[in-house]
Amino acid sequence: MVIYSASSYVLLGVANLIIMSACMDYCDTIESCHGHDDTMSDRQHYIHAFNFNKSVEKHLHDLDHLKLSCKKLLEAFPLDQVDGIFVRTVKNCIFSESDPTPLKGPLRLVAVSKEVIEGMLDLDVAVSQSEDFLQYFSGGRLFPGSSPLTHRYGGHQFGYWAGQLGDGRAHLLGEYTSRKGERWELQLKGSGKTPYSRSGDGRAVVRSSVREFLCSEAMHFLGVPTSRAASLIVSEEAVWRDQFYNGKVKKERGAVVLRLATSWFRIGSLEVLAKAEELDLLRKLLDFVIQEHFPSIDSNDPGKYLIFYSRVVNETAHLIAQWMSIGFAHGVCNTDNFSLLSITIDYGPFGFMEAYNPNFVPNTSDEEERYSIGAQANVGLFNLEKLLEALTPVLTIEQRQGAGLILKGYPHIYQMRFHKLFKAKLDLLGEEEEEDEYLIAFLLKLMEDTGADFTMTFRQLSEASMQQLHNMSNLQVMWALQNLASHKMYPEWVSMYLHRLKRQGGDSDEDRQHRMKRINPRYVLRNWMAESAIRKAEGNDFSEVELLQRTLAQPYLTQDAAEEAGYAAQPPWWAQGLNVSCSS
Repeated sequence: MVIYSASSYVLLGVANLIIMSACMDYCDTIESCHGHDDTMSDRQHYIHAFNFNKSVEKHLHDLDHLKLSCKKLLEAFPLDQVDGIFVRTVKNCIFSESDPTPLKGPLRLVAVSKEVIEGMLDLDVAVSQSEDFLQYFSGGRLFPGSSPLTHRYGGHQFGYWAGQLGDGRAHLLGEYTSRKGERWELQLKGSGKTPYSRSGDGRAVVRSSVREFLCSEAMHFLGVPTSRAASLIVSEEAVWRDQFYNGKVKKERGAVVLRLATSWFRIGSLEVLAKAEELDLLRKLLDFVIQEHFPSIDSNDPGKYLIFYSRVVNETAHLIAQWMSIGFAHGVCNTDNFSLLSITIDYGPFGFMEAYNPNFVPNTSDEEERYSIGAQANVGLFNLEKLLEALTPVLTIEQRQGAGLILKGYPHIYQMRFHKLFKAKLDLLGEEEEEDEYLIAFLLKLMEDTGADFTMTFRQLSEASMQQLHNMSNLQVMWALQNLASHKMYPEWVSMYLHRLKRQGGDSDEDRQHRMKRINPRYVLRNWMAESAIRKAEGNDFSEVELLQRTLAQPYLTQDAAEEAGYAAQPPWWAQGLNVSCSS
């Protein structure tokens, strides 16, 4: 089943998708028959957990207050019976016990998220300046009673089953329950070898760690469900990497990111159990995930696995549509990188698209362009097919048929969400009009033909008045729109657009601009911006990491320092030659 080709028109779903109405009726029937509460979905519960409850008085603490525990996981699942961190094939378990390996040399805290430290961990951000903080969150010291775990999972990588993968350089320190009752799993990335390290050294380098820290926080402030980053600690430990797999190995420095999510389970967590025919453990993991993270599903319902699958299908479609609405390409959409909670995890060779190109591939390791930005919806479908394969052994024949119908509904769910998001980006209000889908596709075609910048085209459409758009006056200061307006078909498109805006009537043009500026960001983490910060960081200057963190925390607000740094200007000439790879 193919959803979209690289073409802008087909990418948007302008070609009619033949979706069986019975499929959608079936999905609706499942939800209604099992008492799903539409007032707040499980995804809304997850997003709600990110929003700091300002009605709760702040009572911030020091590190002694932070009680981490893996008790719930240890009680739910059998542990790996083999001790030691030597690499091996692990069987009949979900986790292995494995302590972090301390980083060598002087340690330096180079970034910290105050919102995460205070709003999610209930700590005074001042504790981040302590030696204890450095030691605990670099892997040098364990919290009292902590039993760090590493997770066994598998995955399909670039379309092929890769076997056992697992946490090769990440350690789960434990779960923390905040004063608001939210539960967060704290994980160190880059903290040393584990039984799942394969040929790796268990470390992460500064450049990839800077990118992960900045992007996970940036995605949160863009409103995309994501893991979070609390801190970034850099060492002087030498780590050797062949960054572009061209035989040129160079010395880099090791770093550790403290990252948080309500769960780190992914599609590959289930796949590895199904492949190994460990079906009792597969059921245990499914039951645990449903009970802990999908509270609206009745754990006693015989159809719970099917309902769970329908939720994951729905929320995966929504997540990928959100990625597309901000021009985000994940870069490595393997099943081991797709969360069962439909949050964005594992930031590697990602990229925010600059010149609009449905074939944009941020990852130089992806020579076949499997994970181009325009292919992400189809890859999501592939991953959901693999999830269904993993679930098949625990489904009845009737449930398998139902799951197949649910999967057939994925293209429709994705297209509807995509269309809704892009309508909002253009402020197309009111009832759906026949030409709305064409209007969006027409714009993307003009952007593709002219190489118009994705982020700034939508932003400058937000900033320009209707009069400016009509007369194309004063567009010289709006570089992205000026590029778009060079297309011979621009007058036709803008005429259609302005007529659509006038037909919806209502409030003033200033109100339209205000709404659009709240939806279309001015700043995203472009690769050249990250690269500029990384180059300085490699010389122990972390000032640009700090500037980017501040800027990306308010992506919709024009900021003087960001403007001076050129973050909303045309990318510098050297940006076009930048490459990122899976090396990290």
